[in-house]
Amino acid sequence: MDVLVLSGPRGLDEAAGRPVHWYGGPRTADRVAARLGLGLLEPPDAWLARLPREFTGRKVELTTLAAARAARGPVFVKPPSDKSFPAAVYGHGARLPRSGEGIGPHTPVLVSEVVMFAVEYRLFVLEGRITAGSRYAAHGRLDVAALDRDPHERAVRGFAGRLLAAAGDSLPSAVTLDVGLVRDPDTGRERWAAVEANMAWFSHSYAAEADAVLDVVLRAAGPRALVAPADRGFLRPAAGALPVRAARC
Repeated sequence: MDVLVLSGPRGLDEAAGRPVHWYGGPRTADRVAARLGLGLLEPPDAWLARLPREFTGRKVELTTLAAARAARGPVFVKPPSDKSFPAAVYGHGARLPRSGEGIGPHTPVLVSEVVMFAVEYRLFVLEGRITAGSRYAAHGRLDVAALDRDPHERAVRGFAGRLLAAAGDSLPSAVTLDVGLVRDPDTGRERWAAVEANMAWFSHSYAAEADAVLDVVLRAAGPRALVAPADRGFLRPAAGALPVRAARC
């Protein structure tokens, strides 16, 4: 496969008319998807909020940025899929960003109770099977290690397997799933929980095995004409042809 770094209109002209797969950010993807004929798979915005609490370990709600600004007390707020503003614990809803580039009052956001993840893992999933995985954080800080070298590997795979079985057809055939071990700071009790699901074409692989990651990315962001019928409901809406520049992903 040829690898092309898209840095402007000239690169887009070079790629147009060829079967193309995408790995990069959603803002640039929205600019080029129509021209390149890309079919970009992404999990539904409400996927995490619809999971039973046995899998989330916390209350999660899908709402709008305007509604989230009315929240009182500490809450964790994040965009469902892209990185239009930082995912973080906000002491008060009023501290959330105002309208700006890529966001507005109706921007969907996930709002959840604040919990502490002792350790977090990213899993690349193809047709409901974990093909690759990596630890990426411990106690909120970057801490990368291959899944097969982690002492929690068996527990991670077991929990994720139960979650994926319960999720059924609510996720696209190629996706990333983040899970973690929640630790109650008062009691010390631990439980596994879903962190989030993400687009494979906009997910860092960390220490996951590269060839297996690539299998998932190729399925998640390839020619739109090749998207299977079961995945068509997970296609990212086309943003239309927008000016292409060396844009931030």
